[in-house]
Amino acid sequence: MLQLKSIFLFLSIVLLSTSNEVAISWRNNYKLSWEHFKGQPQKNTDAVAVTASGITFSYSLKHRNSEVIDFTANVEAHFYPEKSWYIKERANQYILAHEQLHFDITELHVRKLKHQISQVKINNFLKKTLDRLHQNSNEELAKMQKLYDTESHNSINTEAQTKWQKFVAKELEKYEAYKSAD
Repeated sequence: MLQLKSIFLFLSIVLLSTSNEVAISWRNNYKLSWEHFKGQPQKNTDAVAVTASGITFSYSLKHRNSEVIDFTANVEAHFYPEKSWYIKERANQYILAHEQLHFDITELHVRKLKHQISQVKINNFLKKTLDRLHQNSNEELAKMQKLYDTESHNSINTEAQTKWQKFVAKELEKYEAYKSAD
C-alpha cells in the first residue's frame, strides 16, 4: 500500500522566480482549502500534497549623515498557490490540516523573527544584524518543517500529528503579540 505523504516545500522570497507571483498572507482565522493548491502535482511520488510557504522580509534603514538612526521592517508568512499542489483522488481533510500546519509553522517563525527584531539595538551594523536574523529564521523554519514531517511521518502518525498541532498552537499563542495582521 502506498504511504500517504505530504512534502513541505520551503521557499524564501529570494528563491521566487517572479516578483509578481500570487501569494496568500497568513491570517489568524483564515484556513487553506484545496482550492488554494493550484500547482501541478509531481509525477512518480508518494506525496499527496506539497505546501509552498515562506517568510517574506524587507526593511528600510534611516540615516543621518553616515549614522543609522532608525529602521522599519516588514515580515510576513506567505503561501504560494502556484507552487503548492495536491492529488485530488488521495487528498482529504486530515491531510489538508497537515498542510495548514506547515503554513502555521511559517507564521510561527515570522512571529519569532518579529520578536527578535523588536530586541535589536539601532547601530551602524543593523543591516548585517537584520540579514543574519532573517537567514537564521529561515534555517530554523526549514529545520522545524523537516522535523514536523519526520516525526509525524508526513501525517501518517496521528499521535505525533496531534502533538505537533498542540505544540504549534501553544507557540503561536506565546508569540501572539507579534502575529500577522488580519
